[in-house]
Amino acid sequence: MIIVMSPNSTAADLEKVKIKIKSEGLEYHLSTGTSRTIVGVIGDKKAISNLEMHCCLPGVEKTMRITEKYKLVSREFKGEDSIIDIDGIKIGGPNPVVMAGPCAVESMEQLMESAKAVSEGGAQFLRGGAFKPRTSPYDFQGMALDGLKMLREAADSFNLKVVTEVLDQRTVEEVAEYADILQIGARNMQNFQLLKEVGRSGRPVLLKRGLSATIKEWLNAAEYVMSSGCDDVIFCERGIRTYETYTRNTLDLSAVVAVKELSHLPVIVDPSHGTGRRSMVRPMAKAAIAAGADGLIIEVHPHPEVALCDGDQSLTPAEFNDVMDEIKRLSQILRGE
Repeated sequence: MIIVMSPNSTAADLEKVKIKIKSEGLEYHLSTGTSRTIVGVIGDKKAISNLEMHCCLPGVEKTMRITEKYKLVSREFKGEDSIIDIDGIKIGGPNPVVMAGPCAVESMEQLMESAKAVSEGGAQFLRGGAFKPRTSPYDFQGMALDGLKMLREAADSFNLKVVTEVLDQRTVEEVAEYADILQIGARNMQNFQLLKEVGRSGRPVLLKRGLSATIKEWLNAAEYVMSSGCDDVIFCERGIRTYETYTRNTLDLSAVVAVKELSHLPVIVDPSHGTGRRSMVRPMAKAAIAAGADGLIIEVHPHPEVALCDGDQSLTPAEFNDVMDEIKRLSQILRGE
């Protein structure tokens, strides 16, 4: 259920609504818009169905039932686009954000070189994996805590923020100490215990779409994060598994449009994992922005030919600069400038 407060409701009116909700053993989430405050009520369905608000409390304009299982994520709960502000960097605003860096942290030298390149190219976030989920147990698994420390040092050296993946609920607190955004990878999109743990971490969460996930499954995964206390969730379309073998995945840009119709949360696109081919990253990055994506996450490596993972889809710094120049011009055109 959502409770819509009237435009002239007071803080005291809102407090009475919150007290009423808590007295019924339910929880609430607030969404404050330009003219109205909306209260999302979550909890036991029977208790919600018995909750009476419109007639008994001042300041309540109306109550509405949300039919979808994802409540807090939905456009019904919040009609305005959510903008996630991370120390002045706005994800979901008019300017697309870019997260860039290597697939994996390999060494301090590699990371500093990468951070310098993506910073000069115009990225706002340094991406890199300290913990790597690999198909084979014999592949490089990442540098763990040492990698996290390197990410933080390199990002701070070039005034960047850090986004990195967390694989296990036991390491959420450790990763959150060094990262500005916690990434949930495709394989963990429905690891519900991990989703709840990152939702309680106090950090924004980047939620990648599962390998074969439907859009509704993806939205419900975000609901796990939001219902655990995190309002700052970013969707990331990174391609889904189909019968096509030429590309690593099939990059579903229609998902950008669909999610923006169904949810108020921002959406970014990963053309690196979406294609698996360096030559395709540039055109698909532009296509993503044209489709309405709020940003990109791109793999960049100073020497892709010797990368320990995903070198085939990683851009060189020069190639990244070219992409960023084109994205900037395209964004200006789309804004009518």
